[in-house]
Amino acid sequence: MKSRKKTGTVSIQKALGSKVPVCSPSPAVGLDDNAVHLRTVSGLRNVAVESPTKTEKQIIRENCLTFFNLIFIILALCLLLVGSFGDMLFLGVAVANTAIGIFQEIRSKRTIDRLTLMNARKVPVIRNGKRVQIPSDKLVRDDIVEFAPGDQICADAVVRLGNLQVNESLITGEEDAISKRPGDVLLSGSFVVSGRCKAQLTRVGAESYASVLTLEAKKDVKVGNSEMMRALDRVIRVIGILMVPLGIGLFLKEYLVLELGLQDSVRATVAALIGMIPEGLYLLTSVALAVSVLRLAQKKVLTQDMNCIENLARVDVLCVDKTGTITESVMEPAEPVLLDDSTSYTEVCTILSEIYGASPPDNDTGRAMAEKFCMNPQWRAAKVIPFSSDTKWTGVIFEGHGGYLVGAPEFIMGARYNEVGPHVLDWSQRGYRVLLLAAYDGIPEPGNLMKEAITPLALIPLTNRIRPEAPETFRYFARQGVAIRVISGDNPSTVSEVARQAGIADADLYVDATTLKTEEDIQEAVEYYAVFGRVTPDQKRKLIRAMQAAGHTVAMTGDGVNDVLALKDADCGIAMASGAEAACQVAQLVLMDSDFSHMPDVVNEGRRVINNIQRAAALFFVKNIFSFLITVISLFVDMPYPLLPLHLSVISGLTIGIPAFFLALEPNHDRIKGKFITNVLLKALPGGLTDVTLILLIEGFFAVFQFPQEQLYTMSTVVMAVIGLRVLYQAAEPVDWKRALLIALTALALIVCFVPLRDIFDFTVPTMETGLVLLVLILVSFQIMRCVLMLFEKAGQLIQTIREKRQKSIWYS
Repeated sequence: MKSRKKTGTVSIQKALGSKVPVCSPSPAVGLDDNAVHLRTVSGLRNVAVESPTKTEKQIIRENCLTFFNLIFIILALCLLLVGSFGDMLFLGVAVANTAIGIFQEIRSKRTIDRLTLMNARKVPVIRNGKRVQIPSDKLVRDDIVEFAPGDQICADAVVRLGNLQVNESLITGEEDAISKRPGDVLLSGSFVVSGRCKAQLTRVGAESYASVLTLEAKKDVKVGNSEMMRALDRVIRVIGILMVPLGIGLFLKEYLVLELGLQDSVRATVAALIGMIPEGLYLLTSVALAVSVLRLAQKKVLTQDMNCIENLARVDVLCVDKTGTITESVMEPAEPVLLDDSTSYTEVCTILSEIYGASPPDNDTGRAMAEKFCMNPQWRAAKVIPFSSDTKWTGVIFEGHGGYLVGAPEFIMGARYNEVGPHVLDWSQRGYRVLLLAAYDGIPEPGNLMKEAITPLALIPLTNRIRPEAPETFRYFARQGVAIRVISGDNPSTVSEVARQAGIADADLYVDATTLKTEEDIQEAVEYYAVFGRVTPDQKRKLIRAMQAAGHTVAMTGDGVNDVLALKDADCGIAMASGAEAACQVAQLVLMDSDFSHMPDVVNEGRRVINNIQRAAALFFVKNIFSFLITVISLFVDMPYPLLPLHLSVISGLTIGIPAFFLALEPNHDRIKGKFITNVLLKALPGGLTDVTLILLIEGFFAVFQFPQEQLYTMSTVVMAVIGLRVLYQAAEPVDWKRALLIALTALALIVCFVPLRDIFDFTVPTMETGLVLLVLILVSFQIMRCVLMLFEKAGQLIQTIREKRQKSIWYS
């Protein structure tokens, strides 16, 4: 009934919305309260088509309705039909795993929702003749909205007043900035590069361009999981395919060939299939990632894409901007340095006052300059050319006073840069950012300045204080083997000096990005230079891609509209919440308090969770490898399956499941290397092969000496428990007192199951003969395990040597 009511309400709202006529409110007045109310009740609000997180119902459904849960239910029904109720313990474990997964994911979702709400930007809108700021989802069609540099267009609109440049690359793929004038259309999802405007919203909510694209994408969903999640998905798919034929084959072998009876055949088959399922691994992964999101949230870090946590663990290059990351965002302009004898200090200050009073400042530099120089502007601006990250200057034409430019000296002077270069270099080498004030005879056009029309008037040095925590943060990354690359739009000499003061390694290796003309130039530069100056937004993106092409996992921090493209392409984009809205929208992580000193915590959290998932996965895969190999061998050799479902549940729960959850929460900050599945298999194979070897020896003794089948089950479980403890010890290394306590408690729990509770778990007391065999096998097991580990260690060293030789040959070539 609720579903019908909701659908009916939406239909009514759409019908009403189609009847609300489009109006053209004055940009100075906007809509009145009645018009807003009419559009709200008619369903013309700018409500997003999707939540940033799953709903709680989706979380419950996705955790409950899984392929393996279905298999567990089928296996439980099989045991129920043959009256083997005690072997159904695995069902309780599956329910517990599912419940824990649901609880942690919902807890994580609620935390993310709270942080997302805190991070939500308010949009300036004109209503009833007043400028107010409201959340984006409170906007309605026909609202008059103001857009400024860094803002993301929240709904389709048409420009009513003003001029601006927008970048539509996030939705159309077009990377060049597009100029928009009154009457031009603004597409939702694009972002403002420069300029300001008042625009009227034309299509909102699900009707907007970005929402339509989102809904179309949902029709062919292809989730971009991380390398780890893709590997787990592949493993689960392979297991799911192999389980059916192996299960049928084993049952027929046990029932028809070995004639063990229906109940024993079903129990053996269920035990084999349970052993192949990594029942807690996928849920453990989800829980570990959810806990990681919670830990990051406690440090005021909003995780917008959970898959980026693995990329964090693999990061070996961190790209940072100068302003807002190495230095504080607040700039302090110094006194102007005169270049033209015919222009006085007072005249220069007056010109700067008029320039920064002609229009509201677009960025931190503009705000700092306006605060220092803008006093009481009197001149009338005939034309304003807003600042752009591509041109790196702003210009104003005044009626009766001519034109003036302020911006990067290299970009304004061009071929005449040598006229001011020595003065600029003197300030740059002291860590100052330098702006040039120049008169312009004519109308300046971006990308086509007439150099002979330029008269340099003064230099304005600006400085940013280095963040107090920055040097220690960069020292941390140096200790962790993470290379720092500074990518900035400022003068490379300035950026180099600031990087040196912040303690960044190789800060003296800098390059002017305007000299990097080709893709080959960029590819060579990323392998040699540590500091890149005068970088355009498109070049930032190309530098990120070049580093990735060189085999690096790249994280990028940024806060400006010029960082958006690079943040989007980085393996992990990290935005400052105080920066541009568009940067926060595309980043995978947002530092809510814009504190760069949290970066070590962020990287450590990524390494901790992925290292521990790899460690836990190795425990699970030991059982899976053993069960798969023993099942295949059992199909071709006349031997019964050596374990019962109940016994396998004891081994899985005590030596794998419970320890894995504890180990998944332990500190572990080593950088991840290699492929996830390769790392896990190399750790799991020695234990799995040792289990197979010892179980085959037990089967041999069973066949020769005709031990009772109950003794076979008990001996096999004891041997697997011992190897499980050995594998647990290996996974817990280095062993501190907490991990030693975990291993000791696991061993104690196993002893309790084997001795006081043996009747409950269907274990039998070993006879003299089986006891001696068991003792010998336990003693031999450590030597077998040690030999297998040595073989894998030698093989790993050989593979590493081959890889290094191959990399050297590629490098030399």
